[in-house]
Amino acid sequence: MKKQQSLVVIGLAVLLAIILLGGRLFLTLDATERGVIFKPFSEESLDKENVYGPGIHIIAPWNKMFVFDVKEQKSEEPMDVLDRSGLSVNIDVTVRFYPVYDKIGYLYEGFRLDYANLLVIPEVRSTVRQVAGRYTAEEIYSTKRSEVEQAIIDEAGAKLKDNNIEMKALLIRSINLPSEIRKAIETKLTQEQEALAYKFKLEKETSEAERKRIAAEGEAVANKIINSSLTPELLKMRGIEATLELAKSPNTKVVVVGSGKDGMPLILGNN
Repeated sequence: MKKQQSLVVIGLAVLLAIILLGGRLFLTLDATERGVIFKPFSEESLDKENVYGPGIHIIAPWNKMFVFDVKEQKSEEPMDVLDRSGLSVNIDVTVRFYPVYDKIGYLYEGFRLDYANLLVIPEVRSTVRQVAGRYTAEEIYSTKRSEVEQAIIDEAGAKLKDNNIEMKALLIRSINLPSEIRKAIETKLTQEQEALAYKFKLEKETSEAERKRIAAEGEAVANKIINSSLTPELLKMRGIEATLELAKSPNTKVVVVGSGKDGMPLILGNN
């Protein structure tokens, strides 16, 4: 009887422990979550190599799991930077990123769970400032905007990848300059476009004039060749051939042979 009572007590104690420690023993990770275990009584406290995926996991109550949300995140960062000549430029960028799933232990070791504010945003802002400092405001605003954007993507992406963050995309949403600088740049770009259009027109007219010159020269050469081949004898022969053809016509006519210029036949009709 006492043995049964002891078993009941033990069972109740175990049940009570499960109820009290259930939140520490059983952990459920969603599809976009990953976890790493901290073991305070282990020589290597943070188990960086073993990453727990979605599902239910049982852990010792004295251990702790740090859960990462690994879905893609987005941050919009407006900032003031200086161009190559020290002019202030306002750049608004959007960066999309997510942690490398199987490296979240190392990410936690360096930046804890707040890696976005401690790592991603500072690195992106720093890179934008460094890259912008290599270009003029005009290049950033217009002529080399895509080059500036690509340089930021390459350099920020490499730095984040070294720290176990995958940068999915980085976009420059807007670039704002002081109004007088922006107007001056836009005026200059308009003038350059007009100059290019005028240059194109001149080149087109020059090309057309050259085409006509070449055509005229070709026609002159052709006429010269034809004229040189029209000898008096050839003309007489062609005249006789034409006369014979006309003589076959049913129309009434009189053909006088040898009365025309150079002895060519004359054709006298009834009209």
